[in-house]
Amino acid sequence: MSRDNRKNQVRGSDKFRNKDQQKKPKNKTNKGDDLEDILKKPDNSGFKKKKYDKASKYSEKPDYIKKKTSQKVGKKTSHDGDYTISGEELSGIDTRLAKIKKIGKQKKSGASAPKKAEGERLNKYLANAGICSRREADKFISAGLVTINGKVVTELGTKVMPGDVVKFNNEKVNPEKKVYILLNKPKDCVTTTDDPEGRRTVMDLIKGACEERVYPVGRLDRNTTGLLLLTNDGELAEKLTHPSYNKKKIYHVFLDKPFHPEHMEELLNGIELEDGMIAVDAISYVGNSKFEIGIEIHSGRNRIVRRMMEHLGYQVVKLDRVYYAGLTKLNLPRGKWRFLTQSEIVKLKTGMYE
Repeated sequence: MSRDNRKNQVRGSDKFRNKDQQKKPKNKTNKGDDLEDILKKPDNSGFKKKKYDKASKYSEKPDYIKKKTSQKVGKKTSHDGDYTISGEELSGIDTRLAKIKKIGKQKKSGASAPKKAEGERLNKYLANAGICSRREADKFISAGLVTINGKVVTELGTKVMPGDVVKFNNEKVNPEKKVYILLNKPKDCVTTTDDPEGRRTVMDLIKGACEERVYPVGRLDRNTTGLLLLTNDGELAEKLTHPSYNKKKIYHVFLDKPFHPEHMEELLNGIELEDGMIAVDAISYVGNSKFEIGIEIHSGRNRIVRRMMEHLGYQVVKLDRVYYAGLTKLNLPRGKWRFLTQSEIVKLKTGMYE
C-alpha cells in the first residue's frame, strides 16, 4: 500500500473516531439523572409529575415491598438477583379475598325451616266474626268475657291460632262470610241493634236479609235520613268510623230560614265548637232555594252538621245523607236496602272512591 493511501486510511479512522467521541457524551447521561431533572421541572413542563412520584415512592419503600410490587410469583426481582417470591407469601391476600367472597355470597344449605303459623289477633278475630268492632272487642277481652280453649284471656294482643276454640259470653265464635248491606234509612228509626224503649231500629228494616249478624257502621240520628252501611266486617267498619280515616260524606240540609252567604265563608274557613275547630270541604245552595244547602265534610264527630248550624243560629228541619264513602242513594228508595256489589266492596276496602 502506498504511503499516501495509508495516510488517508488513518485520517478516515480518526474522522470516524472523532464522530463516535462526539456522540458518546449524549449517551453518558444517566436515566436516573434525567428522571431527577424531570421531577424538578414545574407541572406545566409537559410531564405529569404524579406519574413519576409513584415510581419514586416505590424506590423509597423497604426491600420486601419492592420485591412484591415489582415482580410476579416465581420470577427474580431487579433488587435482589436471586430472590424469588413464592405463592405462600401472597396466599394471605388470596385467602382474605376468598373469605370476603364467601361472606358476600353465602348460601343456605339444606331445606328451609317451615314457617310457623302466625295466627290472628283476638280483637280482629272477634270483629271479623261479626261480634263487635275491634275497639269494643278490646273492652270485652279486658273484662274477661272471652276464652280461648276454655281459658279466660284478658291480655290484649293475644293471637288465635288455627284450631283454637274461641268463646264470647260462653258462646262459640264462628267466623262468618262477610256481608255488606246498604240501607236508605227513614225518619223515626234509631241506629242501634237493640232499643230498650222498643222503638223501631235499623235492624228491623233488614230483618231476614241474611243469617249472619251484621251491625251498623257509624250512627245516624233518629230523625236523620239517608245512607247507612251495615256489615259484619269489623276491619272495614274500623276504617270507616275511625276519625283518622276521615271518609267523605255529603249532606242535604233543610233549614228554618235562608242561609246567609257570609256563613258559607265562615264554614269554609272553620268555626270553633266546644270540641275544637271544624271546617267543611265544600258548601253550596241546592237548586234556587236559600233554605237548602249541600255540605261536604270528612269529619266523623257526633251530630256535627246540626251543631254547626246551631252555632250559626239556624235550626235543621231535615237532614239527609246522600253520599257516604263512595256510595250513593241511586235506585234505593227510602226505607229499602240492597247488598253491595263486588266492585263497591273492592272500592270500599281499597279507598279507590276517594
